[in-house]
Amino acid sequence: MPDSVKEALKQVNFEAIQAARQRIYRHMQPSPLLFSPLLSERLQAEIFLKHENHNPTGSFKVRGGLNLVAQLPDGDKARGLISATRGNHGQSLAFACRLHGVRCTIFVPVGNNPEKNQAMQAYGAKLIEHGVDFDEARLAAEEMAQRGGAHYVHAANEPDLINGVGSYGAEIFEALPETDMVIIPIGGGSGICGTITARNGLKAHARLVGVQSENAPAAFLSWRDGAMRTTPTCHTVADGLATRVPFELPFRIMQQYLDDFVLVKDEAILHSIAVLLQTTHNLVEGAGAAPLAAAEKLTDQTQGKKVVLVLSGANLDRATLLKALTVTR
Repeated sequence: MPDSVKEALKQVNFEAIQAARQRIYRHMQPSPLLFSPLLSERLQAEIFLKHENHNPTGSFKVRGGLNLVAQLPDGDKARGLISATRGNHGQSLAFACRLHGVRCTIFVPVGNNPEKNQAMQAYGAKLIEHGVDFDEARLAAEEMAQRGGAHYVHAANEPDLINGVGSYGAEIFEALPETDMVIIPIGGGSGICGTITARNGLKAHARLVGVQSENAPAAFLSWRDGAMRTTPTCHTVADGLATRVPFELPFRIMQQYLDDFVLVKDEAILHSIAVLLQTTHNLVEGAGAAPLAAAEKLTDQTQGKKVVLVLSGANLDRATLLKALTVTR
């Protein structure tokens, strides 16, 4: 394992999550953790929803951006930030950069969710479209940062991002310490790794289950095989899950601590968007609906248990919403 990864692993810890909360709560409130009677009846379990879809920017990612940008040295702030995203990570950085007066340049793939693009630009980010998917956009962002000297922020290999988003995990286990299982969508892996760190720090006993789309299984394959695996494509309706390449820091944490990992079909994700809208009157994007699709698949393990589904974001484009409302199962 490279020394840089060993050092990064040391920086991801519960004390850092607690410190991050002080920075984050200056700009947002803890998100609601609400019992869902209709989903509980449907799944024959006690289902609680962690409403990260209610956050500023409509996603859990805002926590990481607030934590990271607040701690940047003045020199890095002066140079500006560069990163790549499918939307929620970029919105988190744009939101935080606006608060701190930092220039923000974000790469997105060509054909990215137009509504997420508009939101990033509204927060003040300069948007550059490049490549067919997130990973091609990421490589272009890294190249520009090396050429131009701006501070590059990786979407997941950043301890400050993981510690920031770990604040929602701490909120879960403090509010519901008897939780039996938490199901979390995985794209880059910052959310699951932050929740792992919070669980371990609070000595909670919940099983943590990751979920990805069958059409974008790089993190799942890597976790299953014990070695980082890439996939040739990642065409999924859940753009928050659409990565072809796993990232080393989250990979190492998941390998050691993640209890289970499941794949779900895109059709199940679309169906779950519609079910969540019907049962909770909440709009949830594809990644945020994936935990419900996983819970439907794991009813033999969840029946009679206290289960938290992390609704990771609300940034669903109109076209995908219409598709979700017409999908049949």
